Amino acid sequence: MLVGALARRGISVTGVTKATLGSAEIARVWLRAGVMGLGDSRVENLHALRTASITARLTLVRSPMLTQVEAVVHEADVSLNTEIVVLRELSAAAVRAERLHGVVLMVELGDLREGIMPRDLEGVAHETLRLPNLSLDGIGTNLACHNGVSPDAANMGELSGLADSIEARFGLILATVSGGNSGNLDWAFSGADTGRINDLRLGEALLLGREPLHRRPLDGLHTDAITLVAEVIESGSKPSRPWGDIAQSAFGERGRPERRNGTTQQAVLAVGEQDTDCHALVAPIGSVITGASSDHLVLDCGASLPPVGAEIRFGLGYGALVRAMTSPFVSQVTTANRGVVGVGV
Repeated sequence: MLVGALARRGISVTGVTKATLGSAEIARVWLRAGVMGLGDSRVENLHALRTASITARLTLVRSPMLTQVEAVVHEADVSLNTEIVVLRELSAAAVRAERLHGVVLMVELGDLREGIMPRDLEGVAHETLRLPNLSLDGIGTNLACHNGVSPDAANMGELSGLADSIEARFGLILATVSGGNSGNLDWAFSGADTGRINDLRLGEALLLGREPLHRRPLDGLHTDAITLVAEVIESGSKPSRPWGDIAQSAFGERGRPERRNGTTQQAVLAVGEQDTDCHALVAPIGSVITGASSDHLVLDCGASLPPVGAEIRFGLGYGALVRAMTSPFVSQVTTANRGVVGVGV
C-alpha cells in the first residue's frame, strides 16, 4: 500500500533491511510488495542477502569503510559515498574484481550527518566520473536522523536543483535522486512537487507502520506487525519506593524516590538493555515499565499480576527494534498473521 502510494508520486522504494539483520525472509516480502531494491548499512547483511539468493539490486546505505572496499564491491551493486579517498579505493577494488560499481553521492542539506557540502558536489562528481569501473548513478541526501531536520519543499527542491545542475554540467542522466528515509513521508504525501526525487530508503515505516518525525501511524499499515515477547521470571507484590542510600544504577541513572508510597504488583522479565532499548519498548495497556538493567526488565503490572512463566508482549520503537533484532539472545519467530516476533530468551 505504501509502495503503491509512493509510486503514484513517481517515487520508488529501496527497502532497508539493517533493522532485521539482513533478513532474507522479510526482504522477499518487501520485493513481492513492489520494493525496487534493498539497502543495508552493513556489508555482512548484504552478504547474507546474497547468500540467500536475493537477486535485487543491493545498496550499501552507509559510507564504505576503507578497510571494506573489496567486500563492498563484491556484495553491493551501489554504495552511498562522500569521500574522494574512498571513491578512489572503490575504483581500484572494482578494477581488480572486474566489476562496475554504482555510486550515489550524498549531499549535506542541514542534518549534519554524512554529506558533501553542495558547493563541493560538482568537484566530487567530476572526480567520480574520471575513476575507472565506477558509475555515477545518482545523488542523495539524508535528513532527520542526527539533528531531526525535517525534509521539506526547500531542501528537497535544493536536491532536485543539484541533480539538474550535475546533469547539465556533465551531460549525463542521473538514474537515482534519493531524497532520504522514512522521515520523508510527510513531505512525499503533502502534495508538494516531488521534483527530481525518485527514490526513498525506507526501513522504519515498512517495519513499524509509522513515520519517524512524529511517530504517527501510516494509513493502511500495521503498527504491531513486529512485537517483542518476554518471559516473566519473578512475580509478586513489592514496595513502590526503593530504600537505602540512593546512588547511580547500573546504567548511570538515579533511583526514583518520587514514586508513590505503598506497594506495587511487580513482574521481572528476562529481557534487558543487553537485548533491546528498554526505553523504546511500549508496555501493555495497564502496565508501566519502571526500569531495566542489563538483563532484567521491571514492570508495574497494575491490577493484573502475571504468573511466573507467562509471556508479555511489548510494542517496539525503532531503537528497541534495531537492538532486539540484532541481539544474539533474542530469537526471531515468524508467524503467518503477525510478521516477525522477537522472543526474549
